[in-house]
Amino acid sequence: MSKLKRAIKTPGAILMGLGSIIGTGIFVSIAIATQIAGNGVIIAIVIAALLAIFNGLSSAQLAAAHPVSGGTYEYGYRFLGSYFGFTAGWMFMTAKSASAATAVLGCAGYIFYAFNIDGSYLTLIAAGLFILIAMTLLVSGGISRSNLANKVIVAVTIAGLAALVITSFFLNGLPVQPVYDAFTDTSPSAILYGSALMFVAYTGYGRIATLGEEVANPRRTIPKAIILAMVVIVLLYLLVSLTALQVMGADAFGQTVDGEAAPLMMVAQALSVPFIGPVITLAAVTAMLGVLLNLLLGLSRVLLGMARRGDVPGVLSRINPKSQSPVAAVLVTCGIIGLLVLSGDVVFTWSFSAFTVLIYYSITNLSALFLPEELRLYPRIISVMGLFGCLFLAFWIEPRIWIAGLVLIGVGLIWHTIALRLQADKKQQS
Repeated sequence: MSKLKRAIKTPGAILMGLGSIIGTGIFVSIAIATQIAGNGVIIAIVIAALLAIFNGLSSAQLAAAHPVSGGTYEYGYRFLGSYFGFTAGWMFMTAKSASAATAVLGCAGYIFYAFNIDGSYLTLIAAGLFILIAMTLLVSGGISRSNLANKVIVAVTIAGLAALVITSFFLNGLPVQPVYDAFTDTSPSAILYGSALMFVAYTGYGRIATLGEEVANPRRTIPKAIILAMVVIVLLYLLVSLTALQVMGADAFGQTVDGEAAPLMMVAQALSVPFIGPVITLAAVTAMLGVLLNLLLGLSRVLLGMARRGDVPGVLSRINPKSQSPVAAVLVTCGIIGLLVLSGDVVFTWSFSAFTVLIYYSITNLSALFLPEELRLYPRIISVMGLFGCLFLAFWIEPRIWIAGLVLIGVGLIWHTIALRLQADKKQQS
């Protein structure tokens, strides 16, 4: 079986994680969660961060013990059985394909907004597909080229967000009032719902584990990269959300998700500083490109793992000998995202991603519980807390969302059962 090149070291792995996290989450989901939780979004961010850390540690020790492409899809197969493994892959492909489509449309929308283009629906779709194809060609060229592009994207995005936070600090001082309001104007059920939505905004760290077959010295590099990426992103989310709440207030900021402009663009406009708007626009565009790049990488590697096991056609397991990239899997991933680009409700997409991702990471934590002691890096309680937290938050999302998610899981398991029977028949005939 062909192997992928181990070209990613610790700095590159951290930036891959940050590139996957900083994007749709920080530019859209904070406003969505604020619309649900109000000032309690600050508490929701912290709750989601704690759960994400538990999941990150479970992912880290699984990836270090079993460093192959596919993430929880592979861990589920190895430690729990084919049905759990398939469900993880099915949930990952569903949730992240929708997230990637949202990033494509978001990037196109930001570009139109920056250049004051009043594009039609068809124009927006065409621009989105062009962006998708361009990024697909980049990813199909191999991990080294993708890694370099990701470093540039992350640097530009963090610089833009830092400019927003620093500008607000000099104009408005420390954001003390939002912290006080978070503990005085809250609803427990709304905070838990907001926590579920914010959890999705952290889950890009899993991309580090998904790329386990391409990481140098995975047992040391993967845990370190996941933990450091999480520390950076928690601080960044808190700083940006506190800034947004101080500048606009919870009600006004939550309503920005229903408007034509991006939420953080509205925050930048409220500051009334000439340079900050273009800076945030550039940061948003690069962030969306970073999300798309990393999702193309992660989704194609999961598809590669599924092809190797026969859950999808075997042709998708081929690796191009020149670029050492699974080109067929990348192209099919592009096609799936392209179809989803035709849809567009950001709130529904993000909520659906929240449920499916929480199920995915439930399987991650359950897999970590079955790690042999000699491969375990952290106490079992980490995985127990992660498993309980994921299942608990999953069902605080709207019933119509999680019911649809459960139906989708059922459809996937029926398909997997049929695939297993076909594989068994094929073996008997041979």
